[in-house]
Amino acid sequence: MSLLVIGLSHRTAPIDLLEAVAAAPVSTLAHRIAASDAVGEAVVLTTCNRLEVYAEAVTFHGAVAAIGEALADVTDVERATLSTHLYVHYEDRAVAHAFTVAAGLDSMAVGEAQVLGQLRDALRQGQRDGTVGESLNSLLQQALRVGKRAHSETAIDTVSRSLVEAGLDEAERLVGDLGTATVLVVGAGGMSSLAATTAARRPVGDLLVVNRTAGRAQRLADQTGGRVLPMDRLADALALADVVVSSTGSAQHLIDAATVAAARVRRGERRQVFVDLALPHDVDPAVAHLPHTTVLGLGELGAALTAQADVETLPQVQAVRDLVTGEVATYLASRMVKSVAPTVTALRSRAAAVVASELERLEHRMPDLDPATREEVRRTVHRVVEKLLHTPTVRVKELSGSDRGEGYAAALRDLFDLDPHAVAAVSSPPDVAAGLRSEP
Repeated sequence: MSLLVIGLSHRTAPIDLLEAVAAAPVSTLAHRIAASDAVGEAVVLTTCNRLEVYAEAVTFHGAVAAIGEALADVTDVERATLSTHLYVHYEDRAVAHAFTVAAGLDSMAVGEAQVLGQLRDALRQGQRDGTVGESLNSLLQQALRVGKRAHSETAIDTVSRSLVEAGLDEAERLVGDLGTATVLVVGAGGMSSLAATTAARRPVGDLLVVNRTAGRAQRLADQTGGRVLPMDRLADALALADVVVSSTGSAQHLIDAATVAAARVRRGERRQVFVDLALPHDVDPAVAHLPHTTVLGLGELGAALTAQADVETLPQVQAVRDLVTGEVATYLASRMVKSVAPTVTALRSRAAAVVASELERLEHRMPDLDPATREEVRRTVHRVVEKLLHTPTVRVKELSGSDRGEGYAAALRDLFDLDPHAVAAVSSPPDVAAGLRSEP
């Protein structure tokens, strides 16, 4: 079993392709992948600029094929198109990638913290769906801890603007001082909450919140000093807003060109900016062709962030990279120790079973043996076994931190004919061990 990450992000794929795959039902995709004989566990991470599958692979090539096929089927994108933009990370590189993502170093806005919540949600979804076992739970829990350390122990939060900040900055350049402007936030999820909070902190002239669930909209408005309009008054809200920031989970365009055109009649020639942070897009692309209207999507915001000073060379970023490097080394070492420990346990269990069997046999053959002699025989046999096992046990533990550790453990399994399923049962909780599949 080996760790595997397959995905595509803003670094490898155009925004239109990311939008096409963003609508994929996460649970369906994870179940489809986990059902393959080549995959033991699967978690799907989706953000506004990435879709990644984290998997525990039974066979590397089989898992790559299964994940590629599932992505193509569930996203309705041709596999050849996907393959051009997919990246694959295996074992050590998969661990390093997970920690890098959690620390915000692979985000469009370097250093952003929202990915931590998205990663936590992905793990919880996998736990609810039953597609996560011990391996991915361990990896992603540690990735979350690494991400938290990055934000609490370094100055990474000072590195760059968020997508929301970039959008509001560009909007202010186009419509003028936001201190006298009306900002409409559509949605009440993580990104929308960040948008409302950021807008209130600037501050803005008036803050409106529209969301399908009135209760969530009211809570967000109460937290940010805004006011709520119901979703059926979206057209009225659009007529009032100088800046519209939208990020919902809608599978279709929530803000269509006809509605915006009607609202524009009431606005006259006053400029209006739409900051669309959703994938799939909330704002109909045709809105951009309306007069006095600008639409800023993830592509435009990503370009604005890229145009800023090169953050890769900043000391704050290097500090996080150093932290991630150390955490990866520690995790891989502990993973190696953990991988060989079940072999040692299984070896000692086998020895204990042999000793118990032989002592029972002695009991039947020499039932009249006096208790003192029987106890001395038992102790002698145990001492002999302990001395025979001492060197291989110590040696495998010494080698567990090196590349030779797993090979040595495999040699012990072969030499002592240890059942691989028994070893797996030692290293996995019962529900995971029961689901292990043999390589075809």
